Amino acid sequence: MPRKIDLVSTATALPQAWRSTIVGSAAGANVKVLRMDGAAYPSECHDFDEALLVLDGQMHLEIHGRIVEVYAGEVFIVPSGIPHAVAPGSKGTLVIIDR
Repeated sequence: MPRKIDLVSTATALPQAWRSTIVGSAAGANVKVLRMDGAAYPSECHDFDEALLVLDGQMHLEIHGRIVEVYAGEVFIVPSGIPHAVAPGSKGTLVIIDR
């Protein structure tokens, strides 16, 4: 059954920052949401591409040794096999689309 999801409210209600919850799936991908609270998030690497969509606030994405600013309304596609981390100061709502 089709449904509408308020992503910002869902992220705000999560008990812990940086812990995503799956809100649905589409075309074989998970759609997740989380709350960024200003803390850093350690480096990770996946065997799949990952889309990082900032709904509000901004994310300081560390990739290839440099910081890329991703602002509200922007998406960054991290290719598989590329290590990436989030630097301190990232705040707001983040949608992650991955497997």
